[in-house]
Amino acid sequence: MSALAWGPADGRLVICLHGFPDSAWSWRYVGALLGEKGFRVVAPFMRGYAPTALPADGDYHIGALAYDAAQLCRALDGQDAVVVGHDWGAFASNALAANSDSPFGLHVSMSVPPMPGLVPRRGSIGRHLRMMPGQMRMSWYVMYFQLPWLPERTVHRIIPKLWRDWSPGHDGADDVAHAFDALPSFDRRVAALAYYRALGRNTRAGPRYADMHREHYGLPRGRFLYLHGTGDGCMQPGFVDGLRDVLPPEATVTMIPNAGHFLQVEQPEVVAAELERFLKG
Repeated sequence: MSALAWGPADGRLVICLHGFPDSAWSWRYVGALLGEKGFRVVAPFMRGYAPTALPADGDYHIGALAYDAAQLCRALDGQDAVVVGHDWGAFASNALAANSDSPFGLHVSMSVPPMPGLVPRRGSIGRHLRMMPGQMRMSWYVMYFQLPWLPERTVHRIIPKLWRDWSPGHDGADDVAHAFDALPSFDRRVAALAYYRALGRNTRAGPRYADMHREHYGLPRGRFLYLHGTGDGCMQPGFVDGLRDVLPPEATVTMIPNAGHFLQVEQPEVVAAELERFLKG
């Protein structure tokens, strides 16, 4: 794996995981801010994203993403380390937070809540039903990415559109460019879309990742922080309302005002402050 890094080598390790259509560069502001506070921030390019190598096994299940983060933590000898995941990185951090074998002391997820929080419960079924048509329209790309070959050939149009739709009013030109840099070839684009195909086709993770994949839709354990933008155009903020009802008492849910889906580049100072408060709490 290749990664960006900020802060002193002896600082508390904070591993930041990106999503799609994104790259490790989206952590450049938050990483620098936390680095100035003495944290050792490492943001890897997720499996399949250049310059990280393409995995030989071609496995892109959530368990594989969580496994990579755990192995990176161990390789860096992280003591009481923290994982912060956004989008697909949040899928990984959610899975780690639910797994008793996680090497991380604290878990943070952004923009994609743990799946138990999205299940309607008594008193919330009506709200979920009202939100579902809009969410299905917003999630059109998930079904589109299940198609063979065509999505890879149209990412030059899809990636800028998703940034516009998911973070309305934010100029994401620099991050769109970084995303294209991380997906410079057809095989890289196949890898990025394979995350969605592994999820949508309900296939089984490889034996190496089975332990990490076991709790990929589980409920986080212990202290856990979830951040979500009030203007998220990918996952409706209304779905976060029921999250507080299912998380453990030690968990915290915080909405970030004036932020869309990519809140770490839209409101980096606010996000960094929330992270620092949680890590020192």
